[in-house]
Amino acid sequence: MFKPARILQVAALSLSLAGCASTQTAAPMAPNIAPDPAGRPGEAAAGMNPPAESTSIKAGSSVPRAEGFLSADGRLKPDIQAYAQEVSQRRGVPLGHVESLLRAAQYNATAAKLMAPHPARIRRSWVTYKNRFVEPVRIKAGQEFWAAHRARLDAAAKEYGVPPSVIVAIIGVETIYGRHTGNFRVLDALATLGFRYPDSSRPERSQLFRDQLADLIQLDHEKKIDALSATGSFAGAMGLPQFMPGSLMRYAADGDRDGRIDLHGSPDDAIASVARFLRLHGWVPGLPVFAPVTLPANAGTLVKGGLYPTYDWRQLEALGVRATHPAQPAQAGGWRDHKLGVVDLIDEPRKQAEYRLGTPNFFAITHYNRSYFYASSVADLAQALAGKMGYGGPN
Repeated sequence: MFKPARILQVAALSLSLAGCASTQTAAPMAPNIAPDPAGRPGEAAAGMNPPAESTSIKAGSSVPRAEGFLSADGRLKPDIQAYAQEVSQRRGVPLGHVESLLRAAQYNATAAKLMAPHPARIRRSWVTYKNRFVEPVRIKAGQEFWAAHRARLDAAAKEYGVPPSVIVAIIGVETIYGRHTGNFRVLDALATLGFRYPDSSRPERSQLFRDQLADLIQLDHEKKIDALSATGSFAGAMGLPQFMPGSLMRYAADGDRDGRIDLHGSPDDAIASVARFLRLHGWVPGLPVFAPVTLPANAGTLVKGGLYPTYDWRQLEALGVRATHPAQPAQAGGWRDHKLGVVDLIDEPRKQAEYRLGTPNFFAITHYNRSYFYASSVADLAQALAGKMGYGGPN
């Protein structure tokens, strides 16, 4: 995830909120509401967190208005040649192999256009965003996907502690269960956004794509993916769960136990990979996504933003937050024993906001996509699906 925002296919978006978590709806918009951390909806990708300083590829640069990657004599341009040499050295890939893939990469003007900054600020609308994802088509398709892969979903839930509904909801939001996985060649998309990112004011973003390109090259060298034929979104996200190369390398799982990971053709691999990703990013088995609470009228002032919860339950109680069932004792390992965060779901056109209290499991989903809208939509779709299937809900 990235800006990191998880780059979904343009066609993929949507979700709704669910019942267990007590929320405050249609509250007046507070003047100091924290901005939605994702910026544009659907623009982050699993695995787009900035790499550790020691692993980031420093060579190379982004030239927004340039296009090709080769000089007139057919050689890689100097900055890209320097990048090739560093990738070879840092990743242990033969230089000739790196150069061959980079020479094969082609500038993709459509990917650059889709990533370009919007000329005008888009007003955020939680209601509009939610209604794109928690809707009849995804709910029906999600039920069918769940029924078809029930055994694998139950196995993943047992192994990783992530409810089936959450896994199914993420795949539904990302690609509607494989209907929209993207037809951009990943090599071209990553090279375009790594070396020709369309916004020169955001050098950190082009750096992220160059690092993802290095991951793709390494995966190709290890024969785990064919970089010349792999397709995905305009940002390089692949398969049913839309994993970036870095996520494929570090978090994907071989769900069908056939000795290879295929996020396009194996729903079992996609299911296991989503579950493993969430568990490795802080998912706590047994916790709800949203804590069942009533928030005070000034909930907007409690929003801190970010991808990690910071409040203790005692702090929140002192600030006026109340558990929906205060007489019920906090069980060991219950949500009151963990850090919590107030989530703001802003609707600027309607001049209102909804607030919820996120547990570590909410914030685990934000590592898949940094948008609070995204994570809340996943939770809502998951709740709707669990209601239809009769078990495995997020709350």
